[in-house]
Amino acid sequence: MMKIGEFSKLSMLTIKALRFYEKEGLLVPKEVDEWTGYRYYETNQLETAATIKALRQLDFSVDEVKAYLDGQQIKEILMAKEAELKQRQFDISHQLSIIKFLSEEKEMKYQAVIKEIPECVVYSEERILKDYSEVSMLVLGSATECRRLNPNIECTKPDYGFCEYLDGEYKESNILTRYSQAVTEAGEESERIKFRTLPAIKAICIYHKGTYDLLGEAYAYIMKYANENGYKVSGLARECYIDGIWNKDNTNEWLTEIQLPIE
Repeated sequence: MMKIGEFSKLSMLTIKALRFYEKEGLLVPKEVDEWTGYRYYETNQLETAATIKALRQLDFSVDEVKAYLDGQQIKEILMAKEAELKQRQFDISHQLSIIKFLSEEKEMKYQAVIKEIPECVVYSEERILKDYSEVSMLVLGSATECRRLNPNIECTKPDYGFCEYLDGEYKESNILTRYSQAVTEAGEESERIKFRTLPAIKAICIYHKGTYDLLGEAYAYIMKYANENGYKVSGLARECYIDGIWNKDNTNEWLTEIQLPIE
């Protein structure tokens, strides 16, 4: 039998690593002298040591190594590890793609972030607008109608309201628009006001500062960002009005968030 130092040299595992694997039950010395505490290994344990070293170099966890040593089929373990590494490779490639996209932008007017938007209950109203200047009328009108039907209704905190354009194409007039406002619970409906529960989504989000007639630039940016970074659009874009005519006199201070649902 070999002392731990000799076994360390032959196995190419440090003494610290051997003590750790002993503690975890992966590679226990064949014998421990009760008086001196010296640890002794047999030569046939070198094969186990080599297996542990090989799996750890593949970034296997202690539990995964233990599963293999306990008799789990190596093919199952390797397939699971392959899937994990492929996902990590995809994540790294995706991050590099975003870095490349950002580095090629001459002016960082917009900064995209990925958000998880939780499930919420909303009241909604759909209306055909003469043009985009009527958005504020839709927002205020639907709020008034919902409050008439439900005097005690409460909006969520933080506030979350948005418009979606339902025509499937860009239109400058007669625009079918749906406004939605998140509330704490559903209430009474009418011909105009309907309640829905929206599922949680993941979305690319950017902020646009300024007048609404320049929102086309923001939409162009967010779609380019999605396409060049491998995202699949999974729903209608949402325009969230944070600051606008109701609280800012200067149009340059109007703030809109665009949320693009993705998979």
